[in-house]
Amino acid sequence: MILKQTVRQILGLGGSKKSLVDQFARKSFSQSGEDLIVDYIFHWLGLSAIKYLDVGANHPISLSNTFYFYSKGCSGVLIEPDPNLYSDLVRIRERDVCLNVGVGAESRLSAEYYEMSDKALSTFSRFEAQRYESYGRQRIEAVHNIPLVSLNDVVEKYFAASPNYVSIDVEGLDYEILRTFDFQRFRPEVFCVETLTYTEDRSERKLNEIIELMQEQGYFVYSDTYLNSIFVEKQAWSKRRV
Repeated sequence: MILKQTVRQILGLGGSKKSLVDQFARKSFSQSGEDLIVDYIFHWLGLSAIKYLDVGANHPISLSNTFYFYSKGCSGVLIEPDPNLYSDLVRIRERDVCLNVGVGAESRLSAEYYEMSDKALSTFSRFEAQRYESYGRQRIEAVHNIPLVSLNDVVEKYFAASPNYVSIDVEGLDYEILRTFDFQRFRPEVFCVETLTYTEDRSERKLNEIIELMQEQGYFVYSDTYLNSIFVEKQAWSKRRV
């Protein structure tokens, strides 16, 4: 018993087993642990004061790819077209800039936003909304007219240089948005992008066109959680600490 106590004192591990677990545990808020993977990447890049851009932020905490960093004191910009979800973001994510707009290939004063019964599936794509309905579980509950902004305009207006981390989940328009992003001007170190189509009949498809686009722009797939792909800029990774 004395030996065990001495070892624990040397290691600084005083307290109950539960307190030890709490001390070393890291809790993920993302759907498949993406936030912890991204945090590990930033550890090796030597970055801690992360600035993020969350496109399709949805809920302020649940299934969020950025709340983990918010809980560590970081901040950024959250984009959420759903008026109700936007209100929750403003209330809970007080340090973040919250925008009740959508992101598209180009800026528009108004575009139809299809609010689905499962809010995580809401989309600006009529084709996707109707496809979701066709499975029988989902339905279009409302159609909102929401302004669209370009991703480049958001980065230029709200970031001094470029966000460190960009999360994109916009149900069917991810490729179109990334295709118009100005990679020459803005070089986020990390992207997390949904690269799997949503289906309810096991016919989902990996969106390889997004992966190829990111590779062409100087990024590589660091990790893939089946639902999402995490891309890291090659040049930034080549300078990681050892």
